[in-house]
Amino acid sequence: MSASPKLARNAGIAVAGLAAASIVLTACGGGDSSTGTITGEGSTAQQKAMEHFSSVLTDNDGAILDYTGSGSGDGVKKFLASDVNFAGSDSPLKDAEVASAKTRCGGNDAWHLPLVAGPVAIAFNVPGVDKLNLNAPVLAKIFDSKITKWDDAAIKALNPGATLPSSTIIPVHRSDSSGTTDNFTRYLNTAAPTEWPYEHSKEWTGHGGSGAAKSTGVGDTVKKTEGSITYVEWGFATENNLSVAAIDFGAGATELTKETAGKALDAAKFVKPDSKDLVVDTSALYTLKEAGAYPLVLTTYEIVCSTGYADAEVSKNLKASFTTILDKGQEGLDKLGYVPLPEAFKTKLRGTIDAL
Repeated sequence: MSASPKLARNAGIAVAGLAAASIVLTACGGGDSSTGTITGEGSTAQQKAMEHFSSVLTDNDGAILDYTGSGSGDGVKKFLASDVNFAGSDSPLKDAEVASAKTRCGGNDAWHLPLVAGPVAIAFNVPGVDKLNLNAPVLAKIFDSKITKWDDAAIKALNPGATLPSSTIIPVHRSDSSGTTDNFTRYLNTAAPTEWPYEHSKEWTGHGGSGAAKSTGVGDTVKKTEGSITYVEWGFATENNLSVAAIDFGAGATELTKETAGKALDAAKFVKPDSKDLVVDTSALYTLKEAGAYPLVLTTYEIVCSTGYADAEVSKNLKASFTTILDKGQEGLDKLGYVPLPEAFKTKLRGTIDAL
């Protein structure tokens, strides 16, 4: 069972902004039996990009994209259970998940395709404060409830001349399993290991603060709560008209823009440079100290079977659709809070997609 291109586009529009909604409800069932449709589930950080990709595929006679934004953890579970063709995840598979994925893929490896890249914004709602400079050690202490007032000396030192209120800081974190949390805590642990001694995780490990589900939840909470601060994908920060902090990564406070995030992404390296499995080396990325670069960039993955789908048409559909997304889907992503992939990055991805 399938839907017409018009219905597919309308369905995508109908769910825009709903992080847990499926973009297109077309397939009669999930898993590997949906000829002409590619099914995916997971990262809400990718949600707006997937809506965009759905329209691009429809406009270019590609497969119908059926994607549900339920969070990276749920997406990986659905992929491993063969309920969907690919998982959208903000972080790579863990070792145990790699083994499970190989079983799911008929003894073949699963590959990570970083098709969507978006900066993580530090969004805040502090009355009377429009501009704010922070760094990794201060962020770590804020989100671990060790800095609790906006006029704390450490914050004032980074913002000379600014008038900061004495109000309480309300840090807001993701309450659900989240790849964004995994990446944000990975950044804190990498850039400020003394202040953030915890291992990175999809589950929140800091102390105190307030939890909210999904990217829409943390964005909405900060919008409604004076004195609050959160980490969230740039698109959700701009959607809620939230102020975004400049971050000092070691070369001076850097504002988040398409250009500064793109400069960081252009310097990104892969864990296995000669492999088709394209996991970004976040340790190198998150310690980048290049003037004018904003390296707190979330590279989100489409996790696929390199081969081994029960229905051979799935690989063909994924290959064709991801090629269209790479060639034509990058245009306009910056308006949604993402970073269009640099040419060298796209070339690397094309080699993996061609091998599906």
